[in-house]
Amino acid sequence: MKHTEHHKTHRTGWLRAAVLGANDGIVSTASLVLGVAATGASTESILVAGVAGLVAGAMSMAAGEYVSVSSQADTERADLRRESQELEDNPVFEHAELTAIYVERGLDAELASTVATRLMEHDALGAHARDELGISEALAARPVQAAFASAGTFAVGAALPLLTVVLFPIALVMWTVSGSSLVFLALLGGLSARAGGAPVLSGAGRVTFWGALAMALTAGVGALFGVVAG
Repeated sequence: MKHTEHHKTHRTGWLRAAVLGANDGIVSTASLVLGVAATGASTESILVAGVAGLVAGAMSMAAGEYVSVSSQADTERADLRRESQELEDNPVFEHAELTAIYVERGLDAELASTVATRLMEHDALGAHARDELGISEALAARPVQAAFASAGTFAVGAALPLLTVVLFPIALVMWTVSGSSLVFLALLGGLSARAGGAPVLSGAGRVTFWGALAMALTAGVGALFGVVAG
């Protein structure tokens, strides 16, 4: 009988970057818009600040993701080179090391040794990368993918509060931006939780809470220190 399972782990890399980008796009741009709007600025001034925040934020997210994930990828490659050299220099010790790992996971010593032998005959480096180092193809670091996912979703997320500024009169900007952004954040949290196989309500709740806090604090700063544009 064919048994098919659908797991979510392979989505971890791009999903994390995409959710982080979209969340930051909505929260940072909505907060910026609210902070500027609280000073009494015009619609044009709010849009200029928002668009500048969108461009700067998207580039910052792309650069940050690329650098951080590249560092992870460099570490993984260094570990794999070291492991490859150890397999070449001392295969007996590496076999014993892999056997010990399987014993710790519940196999008896004889079976663990057999499994280690078979896996090392098939792909020694792959077996040690997966079971000793915790590096697998599904979870491997992909800097370019993370950078594009983060920057693209940031731009999409940032565009949502800016669209609200365009569609509604200046007198309603504070309420419409904050309200719509909370709705967008709740949808984002729910969708990302569903994509990752996590509870939808808790995913939506935590994203919405922190987004609301960020927007409230930024609007407060704008109202407290802002100067009405003349």
